[in-house]
This record gives sequence, structure tokens and C-alpha cells, in this order.
Amino acid sequence: MQQISSANFRSILILQTKFIGDIVLASALAKNLQLEYPGARIVFLCEERFAGFLTAHGIASEVISFSRARMRGTPLQRGHELLRVVRALRRHRFDMTVDITDSKTSRFVSRLLGAPVRVGHHPTERPLRWHERQPANVRMKPFGFGEKHYLFRYLSPLEVLGVDLRVRAPAICPLPFETTQALTLLSKHHLRPNAFLAVHAGASFPGRRWQPERFAAAIDRISAETGLDVVLIGGPGEEEATAKIVATAKTPMINLVGALSLETLLALLKEARLFLGNESGPMHMAAAAGIPVVGLFGRTNPARWGPVGVPSISLRPTMPCDCVGGDLCRRTDSSKACCVWRLEVDPVVEAVRELLGRTEMALGQAV
Repeated sequence: MQQISSANFRSILILQTKFIGDIVLASALAKNLQLEYPGARIVFLCEERFAGFLTAHGIASEVISFSRARMRGTPLQRGHELLRVVRALRRHRFDMTVDITDSKTSRFVSRLLGAPVRVGHHPTERPLRWHERQPANVRMKPFGFGEKHYLFRYLSPLEVLGVDLRVRAPAICPLPFETTQALTLLSKHHLRPNAFLAVHAGASFPGRRWQPERFAAAIDRISAETGLDVVLIGGPGEEEATAKIVATAKTPMINLVGALSLETLLALLKEARLFLGNESGPMHMAAAAGIPVVGLFGRTNPARWGPVGVPSISLRPTMPCDCVGGDLCRRTDSSKACCVWRLEVDPVVEAVRELLGRTEMALGQAV
């Protein structure tokens, strides 16, 4: 691999066109680049709904955003959106592009920009077809620094660039204004900081969502044992699962699903005692906010996608998984398998109990 250790980069583009969990993990890459090249402008290409989160928290100097809806639209809509994005990117005259998305679209954009230094994965995550090629002229390992967590797929550019790994895990501090908003919200609902459980029952695919009735049963037991209040969090479109939990559980809880911006959600998570939820973007946000995490996994391997940088327990049923999802399940695709449905309530309650006990001493010392 080509090694670059002394280049003076002034403008760097990170192509990260995936979802909020990937954005959070990629923030560690951005922080390391900022430390190595303090005068450089770090620009992200990402979905438009994440733009404010990236710039507000200093992860990016600027964001060029795209509409996922238009990118998934008709060929004409997709073509117009790509043209608009490439025109916006070309105005920056980047010294370096770092493609951590590793998709056909991200490689296409990197090729069109033609930056002097183009960093990309070799080999690519999915083998290139005969008509495709990797436009990168600096090729990085699939996973950097000898690690296997997906975080190190996003940190791999540092190794090939000869950049020291100073930040090993995402850590994102809420904005003071958003912290004030979160504390005001807690006060409105008569909740105390560090005395509530943040629960996320959503996920991008139904098969990755632990059953609402099991969440309800776990919440009832945890609340009765610990006295912790419960706050339900999540984004638009996740209301149905949450409504089932509220209808099934005996424990009163605060339902904030679909009511918070990403910035306010981060600040609220920072005030929680512990996060309990499915493998998801909010799980990675909770870890980046610095709170203990109990993550519920199905076919996805927690060794690759588990929370990093905080005390955590990742639960997963035994593998190989006996299929419980019927026609909904896609066994060959970990993001569309229903294995998490096989998790029982007892181990989840025990994991929360264990992690609360493990972190109680550290919490007392911090206070």
C-alpha cells in the first residue's frame, strides 16, 4: 500500500452516505484527521437529515448533503441529484477524498472529483463487477490496526495515511443549548438526570426489533427492582412498536418517540443512567454520549457492530439460529434476519442488573 505521512492537506472529503450509527462511528475518523491536520477543512458527504448534527458537534467543517428519497427515485431523479451533488463537491477542489462508504455511488463520486489523493478500500466489501473499478490511488485494508470491529473499517484510512490513532472510539459532547433543553424536558416530566432508563425499541427492519411485549416485561421488572424511570426514544416511523410497549407494560413511562431532534436526543441520552435497545443508530449514539449500553442483537455479530468506548453488554441468541421469522427472514442478510426474536426476557433483565451494578461505583466516584 502507498504510504503518505507528510502531505499538507487543506481540504478533505469523507464520503459517508449511510445511517446515523455509521455517522457516529465515522466521527472518530474525523477527529483523528482534525488532530493530524489542524488547518484542514473536513467536509462530509452524507444524507441531508444528518447535516446539522455533524456541523453542530464539530465533526465536520461543512456538509454536502443529498436526498435519499431522490437517490431512490426514478433514474431521472437520481441523475439530477447526483449531478447537483457532484457540482457542489467540485467547488471545493479537495486535496483528498476518503471513501468509507465503499459503494458503487461513492466510488463514482470519488472518480468524478479526481482529487490528487483518493483513499478507498482494497479489496472492496463486495467484489467489483467486470465493468467496475476502484478509483482510489491510496488503498487501505478492509479493517485497520489489526481490529475487526466495523469502527476500524472507518478508521482504516488513518493507517494507510500514516496517521497516529489518537482517538479510538467516538465521543460526542452535547451542545450546551441542547443539554439545557434536555434538562428542561426531564424537569417537565418530573424526571431526574441519571435516574432513568432510555429504551429504544425501533430498528430499520422488523426482524431486528425485539418483541414489544418482551420489552414491556423487561421494563416492568427492571423498574420494580431499581426504581429507575423509563423514557422511550426513537425516530419517526417507530411509533407502532412503542405504542405496543405502552399498552402492555404496567410501568408508567415517558414516550418521546419521534419528538426529538438528533441533537436533543444525544443530550437526553447523556443524562440517562443506562441505554437498553436494539442494535441501531441510537445505540451507537448512547455509547458516544458516554452511558452504559445493553444492546440486543440478532444475526449481526456484536464483535463487529457492538457499542464501543463504554461499559456494555451485548446479548445475542445462540447461533446458528433456528428460523423464527418465516417469510420475513432473510438468513443470508444479517440486517434482515429475525434472530433477535429468540432472546428471552430473563437474560436481558440480568444484563441490565449486572451493568448497573458494575457501573455504580464509577458513577459514585464521578459524582
